[in-house]
This record gives sequence, C-alpha cells and structure tokens, in this order.
Amino acid sequence: MDEWESAAYSLAGQVAGLAMERGITLATAESCTAGLVSHLLGRTPGISAVFLGGIIAYANEAKRTLLDVPAELLDRHGAVSEPVALAMARGARIRLNADLAVSTTGIAGPGGGSPEKPVGLVYVAVVSSQGERCNHFQFEGDRQENIHAAAISALTLLRAALMGTTA
Repeated sequence: MDEWESAAYSLAGQVAGLAMERGITLATAESCTAGLVSHLLGRTPGISAVFLGGIIAYANEAKRTLLDVPAELLDRHGAVSEPVALAMARGARIRLNADLAVSTTGIAGPGGGSPEKPVGLVYVAVVSSQGERCNHFQFEGDRQENIHAAAISALTLLRAALMGTTA
C-alpha cells in the first residue's frame, strides 16, 4: 500500500467511525472522483450501518436525472461550479434519504480545461439539515493525482461536517 492509499484509508476510517458513533447516515454524489470516495468509505467494516450509497453522475444528463440538478444551473454555471456541486449533494441527500451528503465535480485532466476553468479545478460540497458548505480547489497534479486530491478533500470536508468544524 502506498502513502496515498494509507492516508486515504485512514481518513475514510475516521469519517466512517464518526458517522457510526453519531448514527449519521452518509451519501455521495461523484463526478470527477468516479466513485473513489464511495470506495474508500466502503472499505471500512460496519460502514453499511451508515453509508446508504453513492451516485456516480459524470454526464450532465445523469446529474439532471439521478440527482435532480436543475438544467438551468448546468446551463448557467457549467457542471464544474459551486451551484452544481451543492445541487448534486442536495440531490444525493434527498434521493438516498441521508443525513449528510458529499459531492465532487471537477476537471481531472489532462484535457477539458479552459482559461476560466483549468484542469485541476474541483468543487466539493457537503449538505445536511444543519447547513451547506462548498470548497473549491485548484490542484496541480496529473489526472490520477487530481482525482486522489479531490477524494481526500471530500473526506476531509465530511470529517469536518461530522465534527461540527470547518475544513
């Protein structure tokens, strides 16, 4: 196991432990991480008590139909944006009836970037009955590094939400 995997599994275990300890159910809505956040959470024994599921929605049509992201948000802001990240997390929370949901949307690379939205731009949002938060990041790695960084960021934001702090 490499250093990244070790850190990611440890962080996912912390998130899972906090959720199980507090009885808070979790859901994910993933685009650029393509299920990596769900995978990391799913490796924790006992996680099925609180992890309700995840939705991988790469295409805009999937974001609309599976997560109820309004077409006008996608048209106005683009898939890689704070409003869409928040809508994705809201959709996962509602669709899966979870207490807390996290979403990821971004441009992992190597292509797909623009001057306004460069490769490595990622939005991560968490939504619960207690509130909403969205962070944006500009990662500088290759595709795999950007995906890994986005997953770690999602787990970090989840952990902060479970602890009642900010990340």
